[in-house]
This record gives sequence, C-alpha cells and structure tokens, in this order.
Amino acid sequence: MNNTHQVTVKEQENTCDNTEDVTHIFQVNFFAMCLLNTFPWDLLDRELKTSKTSDIILKILEKTCLNPICRKNPPSLKYRRRFLTELIKRHEMLEAEPLDILYEALGDVMIAQEGDTCYKTYLLPTGDTVSLAENVALISEGTTGLVTWEAALYLAEWALENPHIFKNKTVLELGSGVGLTGIVVCRSSSPTKYIFSDCHQTVLQRLRGNVANCLTECHSNSVSVCVEQVDWQNVSDEQLQRIQANTIIAADVVYDPDIISCLVRLLARLLNCNFQESHPDVYIASTVRNPQTYDCFKTELEKAGLRHDIITDFVTLVFPYNRVSTIEIIKIHV
Repeated sequence: MNNTHQVTVKEQENTCDNTEDVTHIFQVNFFAMCLLNTFPWDLLDRELKTSKTSDIILKILEKTCLNPICRKNPPSLKYRRRFLTELIKRHEMLEAEPLDILYEALGDVMIAQEGDTCYKTYLLPTGDTVSLAENVALISEGTTGLVTWEAALYLAEWALENPHIFKNKTVLELGSGVGLTGIVVCRSSSPTKYIFSDCHQTVLQRLRGNVANCLTECHSNSVSVCVEQVDWQNVSDEQLQRIQANTIIAADVVYDPDIISCLVRLLARLLNCNFQESHPDVYIASTVRNPQTYDCFKTELEKAGLRHDIITDFVTLVFPYNRVSTIEIIKIHV
C-alpha cells in the first residue's frame, strides 16, 4: 500500500475529547521516543488554561517517566531530559506552585550516565506492550539494524490486520533487525514457527535478547521461535531446506543498491525451491526514500523472472511514526 498519511497535531486535536486521550497520546509517543515536536503540546496548553491546575501534568508524569515501564525499559536519558524540560516549561507557564516531583524526576536523569542502549516500547491494541532494546545511535558498529525503521512498524500494523497470512505457517523474516515485526506477528497471528534472521553479529546478539525478553511462553502462544544468521549471498541450500518457510517477509531491506542483486537472487531461490510442494508467499515492505533505488529493485525482480503485486489492504494506525514518506508492501511471486 502506498502510505503517505502522517498523523498531525491537528488530527490529534480532532480525536481527543478528554484529558485521558491527551495523556494517552503523550504516553504512546514518549515510549516510542517520537520527536518532541510531534507531541500534542497545544492540547496540553489548552487543558492547563482550562483547568488552571497541575493535574494533567501529574498524570502525564505518572504515565511516562514514573511509569513502571520506564523504570524497567527506559527511553534514552537524553530523550527523557528533553521531555521533562519541556514538561517543566509548560507547567511554569501556568504560574502555579512548583511540582517537586517534576523537578526530582529531572534531577534523577540529569545525574545519570547515558549508555549505548535505550528502549522503545510499543503499545499493542490489546493493551500489551513490546519493549525493544535499541542502540542510541541510528548507525552503530557499521549497521543500521540496531533500530526500528518505519517499514517494520507498518508491516507489523499490516500483520495485525491480516493474521490469516501467518496462522499455522512457518515464517522466515529476512533482516529482522531488533525484531519488532516478528514479535508482533508471534504475539498476534499464531504462526507455527517463526525464524528471525540477520547477518550482522551485533544485530543478532541484540535480536536474540529482544526475542527472549518479549516472547516468553505466555506471550508466544506456543510458537516455535529461533534466531538464525542468514547471509543472503552465501546461505546454503541445506539451510534453506531445513527452514522450509512457506511465508517470507522483510521490511526496509531495499535501501542500498549494492545489496539489491543478492537479495533478489535469494528471493528467486526461495520462490523456485524444489523441496516444497508449493511456492512460498513473499511480502516485502519498503520505505521509498530513494525512488531510483526502489525502481532498481523492481527491475531486478523482473530480470529474475519474478513478478510483484502492490498490496492495497487497509491498515489501521497503531504505532506512532513518521508517515510522510511512501511505504509500500509488495507480494512477490514467480
């Protein structure tokens, strides 16, 4: 689906009817570490002027920095400092009595030491949460696989709408990164087996940790899960035969022209394998940052004798992320 919709502050104003709605948006955005300028600060200012009390500030604090989720799986220190500084700024505009608990929260993060790892937590429609350890830096140790990218979030939303695609299937995910999409699929769609994969050792280490933390027995609904190293260029027929996936997915793997050819060759091998009764279903979600690179991917698919259809299913907005860029899911087949 071509997704060019962005959730704006104006749209949030149209859907927020009460204080609980405002505090919920703050909570969702905070734990996903959204840019601070995407928070509905205007709604907060309006509520403060109307109520002339600090109650909503306290509620936001309880749902964010003082929430048990934050104590266990906190966003980065830098992010929390900026968030609390902005919250204090809004409270001071009220000209009310200082909130000691607000300044104490800021004091705690000011003296703490920032590490390389932070957590992003996503709230599922069920009320359940998925907390993922990510690297503070977007690019770390030579890889972009240590953070969650937009197409992975969009693919996870699509999976929530289409659990039948994965139910009772053996699913192979290529380039799993920190694991968001696969964890959501395992939590919501009841696959028989799910294979997370990547090739970078640092990513695999982080991925194994996130899978272990997020897919306990009570969460995975008896799904068999494993994490494997899959080198697109050098993966053996024996490894692919052992996996025998009948559904294959990937998100944000079409970003570098240098890796497109080996990705397409792997997809062709998976689709033309002779050790399965039927061809697997293959779905690729991509954020189209560079149209030339994306067109190159589709051209290489054609050269390999592979066709594709654009998925146009409706997708409910679940996670907060930048929706300005086009995000597209295609189904690839022989």
